[in-house]
Amino acid sequence: MKIVYHHRTASRDGQSTHIEEMIRGLRANGHVVVESAPAVDAVASTSGGSAGWVGILKTWLPKPAYELAEVAYSFVAYRRMARAIRELKPDGIYERYNLFLLAGVWAKKRFRLPLILEVNAPMAVERAQYGGLSMPGLAHRLERYVWRQADRILPVTQVLADYMVSIGVDPSRIQVIPNGINPAHFEKLPTAQQAKAELGLEGRLVVGFTGFVREWDRLDRIMKWIATQPAAHNVHLLVIGDGPARAEIEACAADLGVSDRLSFTGAVPRERVPALSMAFDIALQTALVPYASPLCLFEYLALGKAIVAPDQPNHHEILAHGENAYLYRPDDELGIEKALDALTADPRMREDVSAKAREVITNKGLTWSQHARRVAKLFEDLGVQTRPVAASQS
Repeated sequence: MKIVYHHRTASRDGQSTHIEEMIRGLRANGHVVVESAPAVDAVASTSGGSAGWVGILKTWLPKPAYELAEVAYSFVAYRRMARAIRELKPDGIYERYNLFLLAGVWAKKRFRLPLILEVNAPMAVERAQYGGLSMPGLAHRLERYVWRQADRILPVTQVLADYMVSIGVDPSRIQVIPNGINPAHFEKLPTAQQAKAELGLEGRLVVGFTGFVREWDRLDRIMKWIATQPAAHNVHLLVIGDGPARAEIEACAADLGVSDRLSFTGAVPRERVPALSMAFDIALQTALVPYASPLCLFEYLALGKAIVAPDQPNHHEILAHGENAYLYRPDDELGIEKALDALTADPRMREDVSAKAREVITNKGLTWSQHARRVAKLFEDLGVQTRPVAASQS
């Protein structure tokens, strides 16, 4: 089948990874996918911020003006999508949801095409809580409107699906599809010992974190915990990534006299992350919003690492405490420290949890190619006829 994949993402981060891997998965399954999206900034950040002119607008425009600009952008996005639809004559539209983005619904109605909407967060809730909204009423109304107009809606967790139902989305149109991994990225990896040697961490017990480090990740807590560990444990924190909290974490380590037990790789190409992460003995999934499906969690599972994560419902959808992860109570002031104590002191527990982590990917079918097949089946259920497509079109 032929699909227009529509989104508003112009950055190089976890969002772009999801987009690229889903497109790759659909194409690998024989479908033609045309991307309708803004151009990716050549220096688009992996910093978690907004790339290029979007970041400039956010900085200089008052919030009400910026939000109205987002609504107005829907007209630009619609014209781009309409051109793609006229050229490709697709069987359906797949859209990555974003707040104030109405173009997908307009195209669905104008061209009478099925619309499948991928939703990674309740953006009206998230931005009101973290980024600030000047027009929360409008944001919530438009979010409900778009969600209710989609033919199928794909939240990344059941927690998010339950929220959708609570605001009036028909549960029969909802199917949970979490994040996943590309198995090709986890082939021919070094051993843990080889990865440690490359980083100069031979003989150390490595606690690892992957991603963009922010204040709420509280890696300063990890450094304080490391400072209490006996020298015999030789515990080291390895952060694969960078972020605004880096200077604070490094200052904390220096104050505690444990700077030699902390390493940052800085930003690295995404294809290098799995090989570097093989150095981990324990992988940290820090506190996060209750509806999220974090990419790094699936990568930790694919690597077969002993995962420490908060005990919360979205993690229960993937993890089982004591079986394939060690879950700690986020309301316990020493929760993550107790979890690290347990895994550090018991190598056998680490090995058992690690051994079962990789099985989760296989048992739950958590690869992008498998997710792409689920999406194609949903289009078929909506009446799209699967037909051969010329290889040149793909």
